[in-house]
Amino acid sequence: GGVRLVSCVDPAVRAEPGEAVYDGGLGEDAFVRDPMGEPVRGLGPAGEAVYPDFTDPRVRKWWGGLYSERLARGFAGFCHEMNDPVSLAAFGDATLPRSAGHCLESRGGDHREAHNVYALAMARAGFEGLRGLRPHERPLLLSRSGWAGLQRYGGTWTDQTSAGWEGLRDALAQVIGLGLCGVPYCGADVGGPAGSPRPSPELYLRWFQLAAYLPLFRTPAVPGSGRLEPWEFGPEVLEHARAALRERERLLPYFATLARLAHRSGAPYVRPLWWAAPKDRALRECEDAFLLGDALLVAPVLEPGVVRRTVRLPRGRWYDTATGQVHRGPGRVVVEAPRARIPVLARAGSVVPVAGPEGGIELEVWAPPPGRTGGGVVAADPG
Repeated sequence: GGVRLVSCVDPAVRAEPGEAVYDGGLGEDAFVRDPMGEPVRGLGPAGEAVYPDFTDPRVRKWWGGLYSERLARGFAGFCHEMNDPVSLAAFGDATLPRSAGHCLESRGGDHREAHNVYALAMARAGFEGLRGLRPHERPLLLSRSGWAGLQRYGGTWTDQTSAGWEGLRDALAQVIGLGLCGVPYCGADVGGPAGSPRPSPELYLRWFQLAAYLPLFRTPAVPGSGRLEPWEFGPEVLEHARAALRERERLLPYFATLARLAHRSGAPYVRPLWWAAPKDRALRECEDAFLLGDALLVAPVLEPGVVRRTVRLPRGRWYDTATGQVHRGPGRVVVEAPRARIPVLARAGSVVPVAGPEGGIELEVWAPPPGRTGGGVVAADPG
């Protein structure tokens, strides 16, 4: 119970008569055309393909209605893949020809102008279609690619090119950067990008522990990458991954609150440490930790063999959430980072909404310094 399915959707439509989407798209004149007026042919995962012109409002409305078929089959969310768009060309750019014609909201133009907004317009088509088909349910929509404004329609993931411990660092930097660019709902694939070498048990665990504190948390695998579930890496990894997952489940009310704050203010869930003190130059140079909202500071392990690490703290009093030890900033402190967990510190005076053991929301209060007051925000998830 509790399992809901997400369907991957690719914009490349197989160009084969008898295919419902292809035939329907021809009838709607929905596909990108070449200068001669013929639908542009590319190569998708399923063979020769044509591509909807999502820069046309009429095409977006048609495409949005197609999600009804997946909803009827029981899917609850959608993940847009290969939507740069990708055409698996043998040479040249792996996308549509620059001469391909687009509507561009009735203004007209070619793929040089449309390429970067193609995935954004596809996300808009999916989001608006789902809102019409399921008006009383929030759409779950992820998009591999996007453009400024993607946050209006869904989330994304880093899809970074580097693997290994370097990739883990890159993933954190990209999630922080995406948040600062206005895309708060994002995450990094546990273990590294698709097709990268299988991570060691230690790297997998440290990646899992970091990802458990990011807005989008997923452990994907693709054909050829092998099994990447936690139990595939031995009993110790499974035990510690279970603990990280339980802590994420406990923090879901806090994530729901951060989602509401992001919606209202644009402030990302994941923030660089200098967010707490923009004029602190030392914090501006810190790239190995982050703030999760105002209350928590997460210091992931980004190197092999580490069981203790140095953390640079913003000003104020901070509690190690595992040990209760008090640290004072600004400055550097050394904290324990056993394989069982990564360091998480709570700001003194903060109130964190968490899931109670019997359900509902409980408030976790971290005492303010003497003579000071504290507080927090709780936004109940409407479901």
